[in-house]
Amino acid sequence: MKTLLDNKQLDITLQRLAHQLVENHSDFKDTVIIGIQPRGIWLSDRIAGLVKNITGQKHIDYGRLDITFYRDDLHKGDNIQVPKDTDILFSIENRSVILIDDVLHTGRTIRAAMDALIDFGRPKNVELMVLIDRRFSRELPVQPDYVGQTVDTMISQKVKVYWKEKDNKDEVVLID
Repeated sequence: MKTLLDNKQLDITLQRLAHQLVENHSDFKDTVIIGIQPRGIWLSDRIAGLVKNITGQKHIDYGRLDITFYRDDLHKGDNIQVPKDTDILFSIENRSVILIDDVLHTGRTIRAAMDALIDFGRPKNVELMVLIDRRFSRELPVQPDYVGQTVDTMISQKVKVYWKEKDNKDEVVLID
């Protein structure tokens, strides 16, 4: 096991990502932030909070998207898929969407998320933010717009993101 980001490095990375969003979207009037269930919401919760603090705005349109029924592997295996809550109480019609997930691996989760987004309107554009980009394992032509860290991994390795709110620590590790 190798630590990719410790607590302090993760905090600095989150601050940088939030500042990049504010730099590109300033007032967030025509921009929404959407976290992908289940693991992307820990990152998106933090980013949405940081953006509010940086901009001084009390409200930013922020939602959570479940992609369970849009996945291309929904009917594979013996496990029953239990959906999480989708919480998007606004239209994304003609707005910029910042889609957030923790780790970009094959790109299939992002494809499913983009399919699911269409149920909420047709966005002006979609940008992708990920904490970790495993760039050499892509199956689909998906590239992030905002990246915390790029990691070259072997297919047998896993990236695990720990969040204080869920795991009692903030850390990103590479597991062999």
